[in-house]
Amino acid sequence: MKNLSEFKAEFFKALANPIRIQIIDSLRDGEHTVNQLREILNIEGPNVSQQLAILRANNLVTTRKEGNSVYYSIKDSAVFKLLDVAKVIFNNHLVGIKNLLKKLQILIGTQLLINEDVIAFFYTTLAFT
Repeated sequence: MKNLSEFKAEFFKALANPIRIQIIDSLRDGEHTVNQLREILNIEGPNVSQQLAILRANNLVTTRKEGNSVYYSIKDSAVFKLLDVAKVIFNNHLVGIKNLLKKLQILIGTQLLINEDVIAFFYTTLAFT
């Protein structure tokens, strides 16, 4: 039997893909087929299917078949709370970047245009350096 740390590591590994996160977020509204998810996310069908297979193998989604269609839904809605917390953490990082930009603005003594694009640019730049 897996210990809790191993379970958490595997669980987060299953979430470690932006498309899988988008799929999970899309399933907040209820179940969808591969084709519906493909349209919602504007992603190729085989890629959606591949990511759904990983989510299913990790017990994050469940399926039901109706005729020729397979409907996917979230197995445990607690995963939405986890993604909501991740969003809060992301927003907190953005607030930190915005404050840093304001300090920079004061230091250089000029008015900077600080909008969401600038904040996102600095966030990704600092996060990956």
